Amino acid sequence: MQKFPEKPALYFMKMMMTFKELREWTHCFATFLQKNGLKKGDVVTINLPNCPQYMAAHFGTLLAGGVSSGCSPLLSLNEYEYQINDSKAKFIVTLDVIYEKILTKILDKVPNLECIITTNISDYMGLPKLIIFLGKVLKKIPKGKVTPWPGKKVVLFNEVLETEIDLKEVSINVKNDLALLQYTGGTTGLPKGTELTHFNIISNLVQIQRWLNVEPGKDISLSAFPTFHLAGLAFCQLSVSYSDTQILIVNPRDIKHLIKEIIDKKPNLLVNVPTLYLSMKNHPLIKKIPKEVLEGIRVFASGAAPFPEKAIHDFEATLSAQNKVMEVYGMTETSPILTMNPFLGKKKIGTVGLPVSDTEIRLVDVETGEDVEIGKPGEIICKGPQVTRGYYNKPDATSKTIIDGWFHTGDVGILDEDGYLRIVDRTKDMLIVSGYKVYSVHVEEIMTKHPNIELMAIIGIPDPDRPGSEIVKAIIQLKEGVKLSESVKTNIEEYASTNLSKYEMPKIWEYSDALPLTAIGKVLKRQLREEAHKEL
Repeated sequence: MQKFPEKPALYFMKMMMTFKELREWTHCFATFLQKNGLKKGDVVTINLPNCPQYMAAHFGTLLAGGVSSGCSPLLSLNEYEYQINDSKAKFIVTLDVIYEKILTKILDKVPNLECIITTNISDYMGLPKLIIFLGKVLKKIPKGKVTPWPGKKVVLFNEVLETEIDLKEVSINVKNDLALLQYTGGTTGLPKGTELTHFNIISNLVQIQRWLNVEPGKDISLSAFPTFHLAGLAFCQLSVSYSDTQILIVNPRDIKHLIKEIIDKKPNLLVNVPTLYLSMKNHPLIKKIPKEVLEGIRVFASGAAPFPEKAIHDFEATLSAQNKVMEVYGMTETSPILTMNPFLGKKKIGTVGLPVSDTEIRLVDVETGEDVEIGKPGEIICKGPQVTRGYYNKPDATSKTIIDGWFHTGDVGILDEDGYLRIVDRTKDMLIVSGYKVYSVHVEEIMTKHPNIELMAIIGIPDPDRPGSEIVKAIIQLKEGVKLSESVKTNIEEYASTNLSKYEMPKIWEYSDALPLTAIGKVLKRQLREEAHKEL
């Protein structure tokens, strides 16, 4: 922020903010926290979509000595109550509509929460006041009424920015003090608060910087990952750490807007989930991106979910982006990056690359814990400076996950002879069929090569005739324009019988207009399993 004060730090709709302005916002926010009772180590929950307010709140929290904790605006009432209480948050930054519709219903149930800072998503979009007014009237821009609450301080974000800067320096123990209390996605169970220290975060930033060979102040980047998710927040931190201009995308489903931003702002680094890249590829506006803009994009980084090999080839061919898709792998507990395909070296499509610097990876047998042979599937366990020390106030979960210094990821992978890692499945998503292990990701990757399949999920249903065994169920989302018919069903099932082993072959076929996805584009298999069990 100090080296490039006049460089754009971010673009948000029609707004441009310099690093100097972002630094002022950050210092105002940090001063406000300190003046309103924040002590070192106190948690600030940030409950916002991608917007400038999130960045100021996050970096301001760190400067004040607090712990930043992202919170999805898509949570249910009970999930809000759980996360605020579990984290013992004293402050929350949220949208006015969430305050009115959700928080007012639980404020009496969250005793640790002392201060609520509210904002509207349109406050800093840089749009004319008339357009914003009409947007609210027509309900295109959600809004909520902010009223006082007994025993809680309720303040508007723009009032926070009026705070006179008087920041008190805080002594940080880099190795031991928390920077983030980041909650796991909850796709496989109740979210847990992952403890990430300043050292964890800085280590991962250095690992990624060196890997991507970045030069400070040179790049413009775009990601639709939400900042309340660690993938989006890490991208935000990375961009600020090497003075990269960010293009903030508030609605990842607005592909038209996203492509227009690419055309207008000309980013050279993109980071997104596979489903978003596929939506880009299939959008008619993709053909309007000038050749020189596409050529200027150095890398299309992809993570958080598998990107089928055929889909990568199709994407690279459509965008003239040969050898530019770079799959990465990590999780909340690893700050988040563990492995990346080489930026300068050989990329292997279908793998998530090699361990980043100072990171150890082993594959072990899920049942015995013994190391597996090269080319054989095993649970991925890891060590590294970016790996969490554990889960907040959950010693049992920590001891079950970190064993003899090794973090057990719960993911199943295969290492090839060159050390490249291929993700096969999550241990919870691995099926047992008549004693055989069925890796759902493997089946899904094969099946999504079928020309009519857009997305697919494999889950296991208990086999009533064989205790301990499961029946393979497939839930399929067809490509846009493909109508479901008996001939389409038959063709897909014939393709499966030709390309899958007998024990991998789905016995139950279901077709869905749209598979349920998390905020970052992962298929919610837990929801699919719950729905399937209700039908039993």
